[in-house]
Amino acid sequence: MLYKFKSRSAPDLIMLEPHGRQILQIVGKTPGPSGIITAAQIPGAMAALEAAVAADEALAADAQDDADEDGAERPDTVRLRQRAAPFLEMLRRSVAEGHDVVWGA
Repeated sequence: MLYKFKSRSAPDLIMLEPHGRQILQIVGKTPGPSGIITAAQIPGAMAALEAAVAADEALAADAQDDADEDGAERPDTVRLRQRAAPFLEMLRRSVAEGHDVVWGA
């Protein structure tokens, strides 16, 4: 299943279900078949998502340090920062123009 996010301020964004659910949970929304992040809720959603990205990056840095100490290589993975970047851009554009973000599964 896919999540499709829409705003009048940005192009549509499509995510695989696990990634869409993760983003929605981070921004404080209950993942479901449809929903809305109002323009008034967007600043809080952006702050929550940016904090989660920073925490994920800190964990990744710690894991890399541990791998370096053990002499093991860390496999290349897609981090939250990369998955969240297009959604954060959609939120930035939406809040700047005062539009809501809606989603559907």
